[in-house]
Amino acid sequence: MKKSGSTEKVELEAYKKSAIKAAVEAGDLLVKMQSEKREIKYKGDIDLVTDADSSSEKLIIEIINGDFAEHSIIAEEESPIKGDSAFEWLIDPLDGTTNYSHNFPFYCVSIALRYNGKIVLGVIYAPLSEELFTAELLGGAFLNGKRISVSRENNLGRSLLATGFPYDIRETDRDNLNYFKAFAKKAQGIRRAGSAALDLAYLSCGRLDGFWEMKLKPWDIAAGSLLVKEAGGKISDFYGGPLNLSKGDIVASNSLIHSQLLETINKVDLGKS
Repeated sequence: MKKSGSTEKVELEAYKKSAIKAAVEAGDLLVKMQSEKREIKYKGDIDLVTDADSSSEKLIIEIINGDFAEHSIIAEEESPIKGDSAFEWLIDPLDGTTNYSHNFPFYCVSIALRYNGKIVLGVIYAPLSEELFTAELLGGAFLNGKRISVSRENNLGRSLLATGFPYDIRETDRDNLNYFKAFAKKAQGIRRAGSAALDLAYLSCGRLDGFWEMKLKPWDIAAGSLLVKEAGGKISDFYGGPLNLSKGDIVASNSLIHSQLLETINKVDLGKS
């Protein structure tokens, strides 16, 4: 990636081709397996994993590792694979596992590529709608090959937002319920559909105007955050600073309502909302 611009472009196209192949094949596998009896295990009271998660992840890793054996891989269900390069793949083989296990049709496969700490490629595939979202750093965001952009809504009161709740909601006071209450009174509507990656993809193409959530994992938001930025949106932490993938607190928007989102969060934190 330290080569000339044209060479970098060729390399990134190869990475994107591999990620798309992995995402689409994994998505098709998820659809095929959904009609079968599920094997479900619990990582926590409400945090579950199915055999479909594991099968999807295995397929993705086989494809990525087969193409770029020197790259590192961090995936949701397996131990990290450490390679000998500055490239690191962040893989969520099934974002929306609870939805999937209940046959609720809102889930996706999310794959991102990080180079020297910066996300340079994002691919999100929603197999039931056959929607493929892709983004390259400084290369724009696309849905099924057509360029997309965020909405132009500039009023929080007319905005449709999305969010989610942490898996430890039963054990912690930091549960997002206070922010949800505040935004419910300020926004036109809030959707809690159960897949942060797909929420961000929807934001990138203008179906949503804003998104906030806490305690997410890097693979939940890596690809989606790049999609939003490349579609003209804005990403930050809860205080307007740079997104920290390791911390997982994220505010995303079409950029026009971003300050209004942060202001609402700040008022909640100060006990004024």
